[in-house]
Amino acid sequence: MNNLNENAEIGPGSAALDEISQLTSAKLPRLLLIEDDPGLLYGLCELLGTGDYHLETAATGMEACEKLNQMPVDLVLLDLNLPDLSGHAIMDFINARELDTSVIVMSGNNGIDAAIGALRRGAYGYLRKPYSGDELLNTVQNVLQKRSLQAENRAITRRLERSEKLYRYLIDSSPDLIFTTNTDGRFTFINERCRQLFGCRPEQLINAHYADFFHNDDLELAHLVFTERSAEIVSSRNIELRLKPFKVPTDGADTLGHAMTVSCSSMGMYSEETDSKPGQFLGTYGVARDITDAKRAQQLISHQACHDSLTGLPNRALFRDRLNLALIQAPRNNTELAVLFVDLDRFKNVNDTMGHMKGDELLKLVAARLREGLREGDTLARLGGDEFILLLPGLQGKSDVVRIAEQIVQSLGRPFVLGNGQAHVSGSAGIAVFPGDGVSADELISHADVAMYNVKTHGKNGYCFYESGMHDASRHTIALAQNLHQALGNGELEMYYQPQINLETGQVMGAEALIRWNHPELGVLNAGRFMPIAEESGLMLQISDWMLDPLCRDLREWNAVSADPLRLSLNLSPHYLDRGDFAFKLNDAMQRHGIDASQLEVEVTENLCMRNPQYVTEQLTRLCQLGVSIAIDDFGTGYSSLSHLHQFPVHTIKIDQSFIREIHTLNGHYPVLTAIISIARGLGLNLIAEGVETSTQARFLAQAGCSMVQGFMYFKAMPQREFLKVIRKQRRQFYGRNA
Repeated sequence: MNNLNENAEIGPGSAALDEISQLTSAKLPRLLLIEDDPGLLYGLCELLGTGDYHLETAATGMEACEKLNQMPVDLVLLDLNLPDLSGHAIMDFINARELDTSVIVMSGNNGIDAAIGALRRGAYGYLRKPYSGDELLNTVQNVLQKRSLQAENRAITRRLERSEKLYRYLIDSSPDLIFTTNTDGRFTFINERCRQLFGCRPEQLINAHYADFFHNDDLELAHLVFTERSAEIVSSRNIELRLKPFKVPTDGADTLGHAMTVSCSSMGMYSEETDSKPGQFLGTYGVARDITDAKRAQQLISHQACHDSLTGLPNRALFRDRLNLALIQAPRNNTELAVLFVDLDRFKNVNDTMGHMKGDELLKLVAARLREGLREGDTLARLGGDEFILLLPGLQGKSDVVRIAEQIVQSLGRPFVLGNGQAHVSGSAGIAVFPGDGVSADELISHADVAMYNVKTHGKNGYCFYESGMHDASRHTIALAQNLHQALGNGELEMYYQPQINLETGQVMGAEALIRWNHPELGVLNAGRFMPIAEESGLMLQISDWMLDPLCRDLREWNAVSADPLRLSLNLSPHYLDRGDFAFKLNDAMQRHGIDASQLEVEVTENLCMRNPQYVTEQLTRLCQLGVSIAIDDFGTGYSSLSHLHQFPVHTIKIDQSFIREIHTLNGHYPVLTAIISIARGLGLNLIAEGVETSTQARFLAQAGCSMVQGFMYFKAMPQREFLKVIRKQRRQFYGRNA
């Protein structure tokens, strides 16, 4: 309630306006006639009754004081000689109570003391009896007119006080800095906002010069704000100025102010212009708003719009802007420029084995390492994922690019430290040079991308320059991706099987399922030709769903012709396992075709097991609960530890063929291979060696304790009809012609 009263008090002067309006209304002045002589009192009433007055009368002093207490009286016509109280006593009564009442004394006393006493007590006039009627009326009118002017002045004064209070309140409560300066540019007024902005009181800044506050590079702009300007331009608006840290005098010591940016608007103050004399410049009135936070936010938004949030490198948009500018400058400077497209090799392994947080950390380290080899004027940008692109302007020939490309490939080949471990990746770089490989930004970026994929296709970890023939290979890959979408519907995919042999007996104990594409033009394509395309195009899940039905159907046919149950191994895509419903779909397919779960073995890669051990354990456990066994494929090529291997529900280890290729003699020393075999035997796991192609390899494995193998020495992958022939032949061989 107090706040409401205070706000009302500093309003726009409504009370004062009411007072003025009351003065101009039809309210009649109230006159109190105090006279003990009835004849004189009657005469006064007759004389004043002709005017616009409201008359009250009193014959004694006590009666007069009572009426003065009861009602407001504008004017008292007072006889000094009353029977009970003197006129001086009544005037003392009025003064003691500070009544807003004027007094005209009427007295028959000719003594000077009576008149002096009346005037000292504030009487407006002193009329000696007898007085003329005109004299009395003129005196009354003069008194009332004076009172009216005084009341109006009081109302105007109160209105001005309220307006000034409101103005001061608004000025000091403003979030902006409001100031005035004199003709010398020194502050003559500054509002309370300076306490928050500068940490000092307003009076501490009075007489300080504006140039002491602003950055030296902005003084020319500040001059426009704080000094006299031409008659045509009397004001300035939204001029941004940088404040410099400055020392503010405080009690006992100086403190350093805060650096910030303000937006200033100002106007000149001039004296009144006359016909004979133009207005003189008196100083400047201005408003300064702190826009430091807004500038920082604007800079942050601008930076984020043009930079990669993870690495802080320029993004695709900023890179294209700089490339377009470089394309304009290169012909003028008679130089070449190159676009170098870099993609990390095996980055997915880091994400899968160490997690995406470590992958992000690796990308930051890669960005920092790529920056090390840049020249002044080069631009390194991140396009997304593990793709980076460089702009190399000002080249005199390809030798400059070769040196930078070799440095990049070598630097990426060094191990990266991630926490307590290391990550090993490499880089594949494609190069397009202006103007030979393209004259536009789109051409250069596209051709550098094509060259990079050519490096990927031919072994990775290197660089090459763009050549026109590379487009044919790129178009071929695009065409395969388009055809693969139709292959499922056209029945062009087929399951092949590579038999798994027991070295001791020579029997086929099972087979690994491998997918093939019967391409209508290119013939039979193995998985390495099209499965990466399936991963990139999002078809991996559809293909995995399709595989379950032909696998179970073919296994049912095996059971119909084989004397002993055979085991079927199938590879599982990481994306398929991530979806979480593989166990349900596999169980449904087994139920439809009447397959015993013990005949199925699901192969997962070592890296897949490391990407999210807890989740992978849950999914593999579901498969084991169905009765399906689990095999670790390509064992020894990933980043697993024995503790992880021990915690997974694993039944079989498949030795990667890269270890088998190292076997050249029976007496050779192959420590990694023998260690893997020892680990499997120690953990009670089954072993299968992949890629066996020579009798020496087979004999060494048998001696080392690995009896199950698969490879070209025995069988290549074959379609279902050929595999059924192998089963029938084995049945006759081991169980006789009539088996």
